[in-house]
Amino acid sequence: MKLRWLLFLFAPVFCLMTTASGIAQLTNNLWTARLPGAGTSATPAIAPDGTIYQPTFNGTLLALTPKGQTNWEFKAGLEIQSSPAIGSDGTIYFGSRDRTFYAVTPQGTLKWTFATGAWNDSSPAIANDGTIYFGSWDKNLYALKPDGSLKWKFAVGGIVDSSPAIGADGTIYFTSTDGNLYAFKPDGTEIWHLLTGGASPSSPVLDSQGNIYLGANQFAVAVSPDGKMKWEQDLGDWIEGSPVVTDSQIYFASRSRWVKAFTPDGNVSWTDVSIMGVTASPTLAKDGTLYFTCVGYFNAIIPTNATPLAKSPWPLFRANAEHTGRVEVH
Repeated sequence: MKLRWLLFLFAPVFCLMTTASGIAQLTNNLWTARLPGAGTSATPAIAPDGTIYQPTFNGTLLALTPKGQTNWEFKAGLEIQSSPAIGSDGTIYFGSRDRTFYAVTPQGTLKWTFATGAWNDSSPAIANDGTIYFGSWDKNLYALKPDGSLKWKFAVGGIVDSSPAIGADGTIYFTSTDGNLYAFKPDGTEIWHLLTGGASPSSPVLDSQGNIYLGANQFAVAVSPDGKMKWEQDLGDWIEGSPVVTDSQIYFASRSRWVKAFTPDGNVSWTDVSIMGVTASPTLAKDGTLYFTCVGYFNAIIPTNATPLAKSPWPLFRANAEHTGRVEVH
């Protein structure tokens, strides 16, 4: 199996990968744009018109054209490690380490802000009714209305810096550094929580049957829709990023050692050794162009041999290939 396309669908992902035939080389590099400051670990999101929204460590949200030109820049108070979400009306939502959650118009002007008690590294998720969910270092999961007012918040036992995922029925799934995976109703009522023991920031994803997959420290974990552990596999290295789910495979990457493919029942399909390089999950546009960051640069390439994602509301980090962070029910 050719694995090059997999390297750019989860975080952390990698510039190079060792295979039996040596190092896989990427081709058709379209362009590279230098990012301001010290780069980023946040992933970009792509609007329907092709505009790419990319946050940076220096607190700037960039709006780039598909050719890498800057349309506008929006400056927050501190670093942005939250990947942006795009609402159905084009509004861009993201959090910052200035203890503020932002809503910005497609023209780059401030729409509203919401203050929290600590850093906001969690990337927001948008439900069908427009409700915006995100976590904070103040140990709360927040639900905001589209106008920026608080709908509800729920305190858990640890920092919430992973990003929520939304199920077909509106259930919200998220993890905390208290070691739990949580499931909540849209009204803020807890359905269940499961102690996975993990404190890694890996965000949950869903398959077409409603099963939940995530990284918990060094373990690849599968959980049933009713909150029961299905299986866990030790990758032997810290898992920071979300897995990618197709109908037949679940792909996990560890920080600096492994890329592994699992079957839905937890068996390993294949294993490869990876070399760390890319600092954030990339984004795949509808035309096949792949956007990703690597060592402070923003890049666009054309990948090959892609396999379709699972037909689920949230099969990878940020819900869809464009990383809009908005639920899609198939």
